[in-house]
Amino acid sequence: MDIQTMGTPRLRGGDPTFRDRYRGIRDWTVGLTEGLAPEDQVVQTMEDVSPTKWHLAHTTWFFETFLLLPHHPGYRLHDERYPYLFNSYYVQAGARHCRDQRGHISRPTVEEVLEYRHHVDRAMMDFLEGGPTRDNPDLSYLVELGLNHEQQHQELLLTDLKHVFSVNPLRPAYAPGVEEQPAESGSSPVAFRWVEIPSGVQQIGWSGSGFAYDNEGPRHRRFIEPARLANRLVTNAEYLEFIEADGYRRPELWMSEGWALLASQGWTAPFYWEQRDGEWWTFTLSGMRPLDPDEPVSHVNWYEADALARWAGARLPREEEWEVAARGQPIEGNLAEKRWFHPRRGSSGASGAGEFAQLFGDVWEWTQSHYSPYPGYRPEAGAVGEYNGKFMVNQFVLRGGSCATSGSHLRTSYRNFFHPDKSWQFTGIRLAKDGLTD
Repeated sequence: MDIQTMGTPRLRGGDPTFRDRYRGIRDWTVGLTEGLAPEDQVVQTMEDVSPTKWHLAHTTWFFETFLLLPHHPGYRLHDERYPYLFNSYYVQAGARHCRDQRGHISRPTVEEVLEYRHHVDRAMMDFLEGGPTRDNPDLSYLVELGLNHEQQHQELLLTDLKHVFSVNPLRPAYAPGVEEQPAESGSSPVAFRWVEIPSGVQQIGWSGSGFAYDNEGPRHRRFIEPARLANRLVTNAEYLEFIEADGYRRPELWMSEGWALLASQGWTAPFYWEQRDGEWWTFTLSGMRPLDPDEPVSHVNWYEADALARWAGARLPREEEWEVAARGQPIEGNLAEKRWFHPRRGSSGASGAGEFAQLFGDVWEWTQSHYSPYPGYRPEAGAVGEYNGKFMVNQFVLRGGSCATSGSHLRTSYRNFFHPDKSWQFTGIRLAKDGLTD
């Protein structure tokens, strides 16, 4: 399946490639649910987690609400009750069901949600066949936004399902045996070293003719002081050293809010880690497995990442440093298309394909940059303007994608964002240091 589109000119609705890409992305979402029972798809284990069924329906609601209803003459709602059930946070799009009660929605059934998808897909294919986005960049952007929105929810579907399965005492496996696949060539552990990044005035942000989210621009200047970034991600073995050095019992390493959360929630190790007979294990989408010391540490929150960096005599990168380091690097690695859905040792760049390993894929990399607007940023008009802009407070930027992110969804300028206490996503650590010498 080839759904690579980033860095290419904006595609037009009358182009069969555009229709094929719509079909490919929509089919990929449903394909991710193969092997799941209906019971697997209706569980919500915490507010941040949405049931699989809800993801299938919400992504469909997006196309129905923003494309078909306003722009496809004669289209009628599949079910007038669904907009209330499957809107997420678009206040201007109407009333919404409570986010923390999505698991209460036993009806419509999974089968009925799939019928909803088929209904909208037929209408969208008819809509795109007519070429309405030809010479209409605003409409073309909406279609691109819907496709990229779907890819975001493909990742959420996987990470949410991982949480759902992790709290089940049976510890079911989403993809049994997937992590027994042979390692890639050059997958031996990568030796740690520091790499200087270009300092001075640098251009940051999206610039190009393809699709990008509004929060990736405008392109602007940043002055970067002399600094170095680690050539690879922090590993499980290195994080174990932090634990064994009493990292979770040393308040001087922690931000005050993080220390308070550590005390109240009992943090002692990354999310999904647990000890069995003195050995560390971790839960994966293939079930429980012994911890691999050479894999990148994953499922750490920002407070943990920041504390580890302080303990190591380093810091987290600033997002502009990461972007300059990644400039010119191919977007390849352990991404969703490989279907491993777990971080792997040395999966990108380990064979000398650049100075940095694993810039893309494996884990989202926490930065010390607060998620805030770039100079000159203006959100999109209307309800789609609520997509990114209204979340620019109390969150940190992450870069690089993860093993659950589609490569065709990423750009060097891509800005993910989460609150600092979140760890259910594939989130990890790359270290940085000020200056060029110790």
